[in-house]
Amino acid sequence: MRKLETKTIVVASHNAGKIREIEDLIAPFGFSARSAADLKFDEPEETGTTFEENAAIKALASARAAGLPALSDDSGIVIDALGGAPGVYTANWAEKADGTRDFSMAMEKVEKALAEKGAVAAKDRTARFVSVLCLAWPDGHTEMFRGEVEGQVVWPPRGARGFGYDPVFQPDGHETTFGEMSAEEKHGWKPGDPTALSHRARAFRLFVETCLKA
Repeated sequence: MRKLETKTIVVASHNAGKIREIEDLIAPFGFSARSAADLKFDEPEETGTTFEENAAIKALASARAAGLPALSDDSGIVIDALGGAPGVYTANWAEKADGTRDFSMAMEKVEKALAEKGAVAAKDRTARFVSVLCLAWPDGHTEMFRGEVEGQVVWPPRGARGFGYDPVFQPDGHETTFGEMSAEEKHGWKPGDPTALSHRARAFRLFVETCLKA
């Protein structure tokens, strides 16, 4: 395992919500971070069929372009009744004909697909959010960290916080969706705390334990 020696990294993303969450997580460690969007890097084509493959594609592209370590996230919602869909294609379900993304539309697609499967009861709507963080160096070395959180898909959407599919995902053991939670509630983690709630916070905790601790 390679330790991160620099305090300057690139957040390898063009997704504003994802950039904000990663910046919130790394801030307590004193990092200076810029995003691939800020640096106007081209978005690499995500041709992988797993979260790990796509995370590596994004992190390596930014690391090589910037000459600095880059941290990427590939994440999505995996719904059991839909055979694991949308999975790695989570963002694709939100794409419109003009190339923009509409997650309200994507959540409606999910609900329609569940209805077609007859998945109405909570027990038939189990799902999990998955996040894979990849830390890449310009020389091609990578470290991977995977986090998952179990829950269920609810309808109608609840809450205007978070982003993406957060308003329809209710994590196990909670009465609120990610869309109703503050950032602090959603992540449920801070330095020195062994717990973490969100998929991204769980992956980030592994990143800290592996690459930041002496």
